[in-house]
Amino acid sequence: MFTHTALNLARPLVSYRTIALGGDAVAVGLVTAAYALLPLLVAVPLGRATDRTRRMGWIVGLGSAILGAGCLLLAHGSGLFAVAAASTVLGLGHLLCMVAGQGLIARLSAPQHLDRDFGWFTAAASLGQLVGPLLSGAILADASGDALLSATSSALLVAAVTGALGMAPLLALARVHMPPPSRSRGSARTPALDLLRRPGLPSGLFASLALLSAVDILTAYLPLVAENRGIPPMLVGVLLSLRAGFSLLSRLLLSRLVLRWSREALIVVSTAAAGLSMAVVALPVSDPFVLGAVLAVGGFLLGFGQPLTMSKVTTAAPEGARGAALALRVWGNRLGQVGIPAVGAGVSGVVGTPGALWFAAAVLVASAVTASRRV
Repeated sequence: MFTHTALNLARPLVSYRTIALGGDAVAVGLVTAAYALLPLLVAVPLGRATDRTRRMGWIVGLGSAILGAGCLLLAHGSGLFAVAAASTVLGLGHLLCMVAGQGLIARLSAPQHLDRDFGWFTAAASLGQLVGPLLSGAILADASGDALLSATSSALLVAAVTGALGMAPLLALARVHMPPPSRSRGSARTPALDLLRRPGLPSGLFASLALLSAVDILTAYLPLVAENRGIPPMLVGVLLSLRAGFSLLSRLLLSRLVLRWSREALIVVSTAAAGLSMAVVALPVSDPFVLGAVLAVGGFLLGFGQPLTMSKVTTAAPEGARGAALALRVWGNRLGQVGIPAVGAGVSGVVGTPGALWFAAAVLVASAVTASRRV
């Protein structure tokens, strides 16, 4: 909860800081893509390390510390290159928290409780996604121009402290009895290409990267879209928190949803609905009540996609390589977070800011089609 509050406090601020430093829609897209660059190199090796270790708590704490440091670097970044570099550090800290946290869930959960436990895990993330934008909106208020730069610096200092608080649960995690990692011969060294050949894993990875990239593009581009439509930063924070609040609700209800519908059906609905909501936000709509209603419905249906893709990837992988498979999922997410915003930035440079939202909507629809085929 602490790390996701810090992250989602900082992410909209990255866009506003880029705007304050003279960046345009293309710059916002490239800075957003920089967030995922370093994790592309270390995600899978880190996942294999979690398969072999019995002590994952310290990795979560290290990630929280790095995330807080990234926020400090952002607060003092005075150029677009410095903001992009600090965004990369922010992404590394979040990667460590997510890979180790997902590894804990996969190692400690009983098979019949996997969807429920990943639902709770991502519900904590949704709570951070709800609180973070509210904090950023409250601190920024209606700041603009030169005042926007100093306001983002103050808000990023709050984010740094919040991220550092993520180290607080380390003592509790240190007392958790971890079962020993699997010792089945060669399982922890299953090549990534072999994992990708397992039924259900490619479509799960594609759906996951499409969903997460959509949230990233929405977080990055809604401030820019709102700026063009005369919507103040405080209201943008409320809209982003509304989306996160309904995602939190759906994740808390996930254990009931999977009793009525299959995991695959819910993933298809989640990606298709997310694509539709992104397309509506891209339309020239300035009424905050209409945008709020779209983001509320989209947020609810979007919410259960991430925990279900975690469960799908976990069950598709061999037992001794689940950490590696989950890290491969995170690697795919980061690849999507680099590639999709970068392409979205190019599209927005040609057709305007809403182009990035249209492109994300198209990727989501494609992932829904792939998930429906259960590849």
